[in-house]
Amino acid sequence: MVRRFYDLPSLTSLAAFEASARHSSFKQAAAELNVTPGAVSRQIKAIEDEIGVALFVRRPRGVTLTPPGEELYRVLASSFSRASETIRSIRRGDKARNVALACTDVFATMWLTPRMPEFWRNAGDITVDLLISDDVKNFRRAEVELRVRYGLGAWIGETAELMFDDCLYPVCSPSFAALHPKATRADLSELPLLNVDWVDPDWMGWEEVLVRGNLQHRSSNSRRFGKFSVALQAAMADQGLVVGWHRMVGPLVEKGELVRFTDLVIPSPGGYYLTWNSNRELTPAAGVLRDWVRKVAQEERKVMCPTA
Repeated sequence: MVRRFYDLPSLTSLAAFEASARHSSFKQAAAELNVTPGAVSRQIKAIEDEIGVALFVRRPRGVTLTPPGEELYRVLASSFSRASETIRSIRRGDKARNVALACTDVFATMWLTPRMPEFWRNAGDITVDLLISDDVKNFRRAEVELRVRYGLGAWIGETAELMFDDCLYPVCSPSFAALHPKATRADLSELPLLNVDWVDPDWMGWEEVLVRGNLQHRSSNSRRFGKFSVALQAAMADQGLVVGWHRMVGPLVEKGELVRFTDLVIPSPGGYYLTWNSNRELTPAAGVLRDWVRKVAQEERKVMCPTA
């Protein structure tokens, strides 16, 4: 066997491992790399045989990393990301004024996009590429420099700055509220509840909101949606109650398109954070966008969550 200078497995095998870890799936990694799942599986097996430890736990619906696999993935993801940024910098020279920011669909639609005109007025020569996804695994893509994430502020390999906190309360259409003028928080489980199937487990749905409010939850009275924006449309169409995140739905409540229903208010356990790779220096364009987000978030923090 030829000894490699860095004593590493082949780059082909490492690329297969990184893609499999990022997707938690050999099948999705194979689609990305344009090879068969069997080829990916063989590459992973070759690495495991070479280093003598299992990197994945194989499950019927995908794979999960073992502790050694997690350690290797953190190093590879950071290294590949830095190499990718270096190559892009070489290609574009010093003239690049573009930056990629990742966030969820609801954050992009309800909070970020309405505020972006101010950024364009002051930094119109910078191109912002929004990567919008409710699956935070996509936030790891190499081109992403900035991320807006909801959670507790601790992510491996990321520097996180708190933007603002949030609170939750039931909202519905004015017509729906008029049909139930005497309803209290105790009546919520008797009414149609519009649930969102969040990919991110940190987001709260009706079940957790009612538990935190010491209220009953009856799953038979729930209707499910794949996106928060669609659930909001259903609520505005008189179909039921949706959990309103104040930072997102506040403007709709102010306009009267939605109304708060009952006095229930639940503080969110997490907050919205602006994050970036701790092992990679931000480009000048990303620095400008970060500073603008910081400034706008500071203004947002002055808007207090409502009380019961």
